[in-house]
This record gives sequence, structure tokens and C-alpha cells, in this order.
Amino acid sequence: MSDLPVQNWRLRKAAVTSAGGVVAAQSAVAAEVGAGVLAAGGNAVDAAVATGFALAAVEPWMSGLGGGGCMLVAPAAGSAVHAIDFGMVAPAALDPADYPLAGGADAGMFAWPAVVGDRNLKGFAAVAVPGQVDGLRLALERFGSIAWRAALAPAIDLAAAGLAVDWYACLGIAVAARELAEFEATRAVYLPDGLPPAPVDGPPPLLPLGNLARTLRRLAEAGARDFYEGALADSIVADMRAGGGRLSRADLAGYRAAVVPALEIPYRDAIVAAAPGLTAGPTLARVLGDLAGRLTPGVAPGPAAYLAYAESLRDAHAERLATLGDSAPAPACTSHVSVVDRDGTMVALTQTLLSRFGAKVLLPDSGVLMNNGIMWFDPRPGRPNSLAPGKRPLTNMCPAVARRGGRPWLALGASGGRRIMPAVAQVLSFLLDFGMTLEDAFHCPRLDLSGDGPAVLDRRLPEAVAAAVGARLPAVRGELAAYPVLFASPNAVLRENGVNSGIADIGSPWSAAVAAGGDSG
Repeated sequence: MSDLPVQNWRLRKAAVTSAGGVVAAQSAVAAEVGAGVLAAGGNAVDAAVATGFALAAVEPWMSGLGGGGCMLVAPAAGSAVHAIDFGMVAPAALDPADYPLAGGADAGMFAWPAVVGDRNLKGFAAVAVPGQVDGLRLALERFGSIAWRAALAPAIDLAAAGLAVDWYACLGIAVAARELAEFEATRAVYLPDGLPPAPVDGPPPLLPLGNLARTLRRLAEAGARDFYEGALADSIVADMRAGGGRLSRADLAGYRAAVVPALEIPYRDAIVAAAPGLTAGPTLARVLGDLAGRLTPGVAPGPAAYLAYAESLRDAHAERLATLGDSAPAPACTSHVSVVDRDGTMVALTQTLLSRFGAKVLLPDSGVLMNNGIMWFDPRPGRPNSLAPGKRPLTNMCPAVARRGGRPWLALGASGGRRIMPAVAQVLSFLLDFGMTLEDAFHCPRLDLSGDGPAVLDRRLPEAVAAAVGARLPAVRGELAAYPVLFASPNAVLRENGVNSGIADIGSPWSAAVAAGGDSG
């Protein structure tokens, strides 16, 4: 077994508790927005929507108005979990012939055969129809309690103030700088003076975010459908056409998010609700079904349990490869938010631009960063996930809500592309098979096996675990660290005996769970 470089991180975060509710997110600033909504009397969906919009201003490389996602809503007194699907869709005028193969593998998340000019990875040809705005609209209308304007107000303030560039934000921009520099409007915002903005001594500098605040104000005043049918739609289409994109007014006007039943997976004494359809939810069901017959519940997972994790993940991904067509893992950028309110309603929200900064295209008039959802498709014809006009692609999102005794008990999810589902499956197992507390489950080392490469074992795992897995599978040891990211970034909230708790990824310096009373961890 070979090792990856050692960084000697020692990471610890505390779970937080609150009778009034908890919001966990990869951005502490965004989580504070959601916790403030809860403290003001809003419910879990109100908090999730406000947090989701705030992320466009404080974590713009991960998700935003130009992206898509999926939200699970588990009402405190309801017997069903609702899934709100606001995934991206290929434009109706998309022509697969515009994506000729170039030979070799691309540098994207799925290691597809390379396309000439990386047209499926970056630029205007990589953009799919965004669903974010309509998805959050639908969630608020069906399950929320606050006004649309109130949900957008914190995001407007944050966008108007600008992005605070600390070392982590600087890193987030710098690792994408080469591609950001290819697009004039994106370069103007994120690479002032041609370089990534860098913090100096004193408070982090504030980076202006172009016209994003103006667009959010327009959304607040004109309503969400303005993004699809009004002046904002006209602006988006005009800028897309100027760049050579295929997105049309009809694509936007025809887009509708949908409420659909969640996929229900019995596991131990819980029912795990997952995102259905073209997500990682069905693969999670495959993994949990296998683990149920292989794991012996106990005090702590040992070598046999980790071998079961590795082999179950390997087999599930082999099945996914054979039937759906995606391949090896690579860096991805997504946001996940977990929320529980004072009544026990839970939300698991995953939203994404797909790659870091999506297509690297910032539309100059609106200030909206656009997704690169076309990268989700296999550019080869005749396959289950092949490029086609008007088609929805396979995605990696895996929000989950577990119920016990008929009531919401846990909301969980992660960012990290193909690494998301392995993290969700293992955290669920730590809690349901081994009875860990939420805090212990998030500090328990995991492994990742999210494609046809080797298993990556957290360096903190004992040698006996490494030996057991390494004897059966190719494996390497790696470190849980801020960068490079070798594991998914999960967060979760949990409710037990009327007490709410939450925790965020211990490997991220920005993530936090924030209680409605103001405590964070």
C-alpha cells in the first residue's frame, strides 16, 4: 500500500445543540443566515432556501443561481418525505455533433473521452438549463412560511457587501484561475489585476461580485419566474447567445422544478429517504442493501466492517458504470445544507454548479455564474447517459433523511462529486450499525471508493484495517485535509428526544453547524 503526502492535520469540531433548530453548511456565514431565519420564527424550509441563496454570494464556486440541485423535505408530523427535483436539463437546441471526440480522456469529473476544446467542460457550450431558482421557489411555496423577499434579503446584503477573501477563499479562486482567465467577465470579477485576490494582514478584503446583488434584488421584486420568463431571462439569453451558447428563451420558460416522492430505503430500525431518479440515491440503496447482510452491528467498526464498506462500494460502482456510464472520480464543487427546526421538520438540500465555478462563465449583465451541466453527459453516442437535447443527465447528489419511529431523525448530505455517496453511506452505518453519537460519527475515519481506482483510506485508520482492505483491493492511505480534497465534505443534523443537534465537515475550515440561539461548531 502506497501513501499520499502527509500534512499532519489534527482536526476536531464539536456538535451544537438547540431546541430552536440547527443549520449545518459548508459556509459558516451561510449557516448563520439560516439559523437567523429559524430564530426569527421561520421553519426548516425557510432556513434552507435563505441559506441556499446566500451560498451564491459567500461560496460562489460551489453553487448559485446558475446551477441546480435536489432538496428533501421531511415534515415533523408527516409520514412521507418529499423530494424537490431542480436538476439541470440540456438545451433543446443542443447538437451532439458540437462535441466531437478528441482522443484521450478529459480533465473533468468523469474521465469521459476528451471533447475538442473541452467544450463539454467549460465555456458557453457546457451550460445546461439551470434549475436552482425555480427549485427554491417551489420549496418555499409548497413548504415554507416566509415571504419570497424575506428569503432573498440576506443573500442580497451579502452580495452587495462582496466576498470576504480569506486564505480559503483565495485558494478556492486560485485553483481555478487558469480557466477563469479565459472568460472576460469572469476574469474581471474574480481575477482583479489578472491575479487571484489575496488576503493581507488585517480583515479579509471584500471582492465585488459584479451585478449579482442587482440580480437578486430583481428576483426579490419581480419573483422567481422572472429568471425564466421575464427581464432576467432576456438578459441571460442575450449574454449566452453573445458567447455562442445554445440556451434559449424557450428553454428557460419551459423549465419547471417538480415535487416527487423520495426513494425509501429500509435500513436497520430506520427508513432512509434518498433522492430518486438520476442521482446517487439508487446507488446508495444498493450499498445499504449489501451492508445490511454483511455488517454485524456492534460498538465500533473494525477491519471486517471497512472491508465490507470497500467491497460494497466497489460492487455498487461497477453496477453504476455498467448501467449508467460514468467513470473515475475527480474534483467537484457542490454545496450541501442540513436543517432541523424547533418542530422537528428536516431538510437536506444539495445544490451545485457541478465543477468549481461551473462552466467558468459569468454572465456580465446579471453577474450569474453558470453551470457546466453538459459535463454530466457521456459524449459518446448510444449510451444510457449520452448527450441529447432536452435530456436530464446522471448526477452525484445524495441528500438523505432518515426517519425512526415515523419521525425525522437525521438529515445528511455532502459535497464532493463521486465521493458523496460513500461518505453518506458510511456515516449512516456509523450511526445505525454502531450506535455512535453524531459527533463521534463525523470524527470516525472513512474510506473512499468512488470509481474504478484504488480505495483511499483515511490515514487515521488502524493498520489492521489497511491490511484487511489492502489484501483484497488496491488501496492507498490519504489525509483528511482542506486541500487537496480526498474525501467528501458531509454535514448533518439530528433530533433525539426533542433535542436538535448538528455538525459540519471536520476537514473544512469554513464549514459549521449553527444553532438558532447562535452557538456554532
